[in-house]
Amino acid sequence: MQKILVSACLLGQPVRYDGGGHGPFAALLQWQQQGRVVALCPEVAGGLPTPRPPAEIVGGQGGQVLDGLIALYSVDGSDVSGAFVAGARQAEQLVRAHGIQIAVLKARSPSCGNQQTYDGSFSGQLVAGEGVTAAALRRMGVRVFNETQLSQVQALLDGAG
Repeated sequence: MQKILVSACLLGQPVRYDGGGHGPFAALLQWQQQGRVVALCPEVAGGLPTPRPPAEIVGGQGGQVLDGLIALYSVDGSDVSGAFVAGARQAEQLVRAHGIQIAVLKARSPSCGNQQTYDGSFSGQLVAGEGVTAAALRRMGVRVFNETQLSQVQALLDGAG
């Protein structure tokens, strides 16, 4: 059975920066009941507490953070790049251990966003791009989706048997 890496917050786990969660989403719960889900919050796995100050990628995207070209800062000015990279490495380990080819990650997150992230100004401005974990997984060949794309994931699973 094909496993799916899922952002823990999308399963309703209270791991978001503000101590909350999202969902849970019916499709994700169904996949979890089927034994398909491997849950992870990369930020918590990387050593950040819950709750924690919000963080954004300043002046670039997740791949640049992975490559050490730019930093990721919390709203209080702390460089939290190391924790975000450490969380991405945890995700990579899970992908390898479980043969994961699909991930469903939280949209717009500095870790998990797969299409957009916030621009680093803490003003709510979005830019096209991806978070640190999403970039790491994509580099590994994992197909990364967000919670608005669950029907696309279901279609892949249905096609995979």
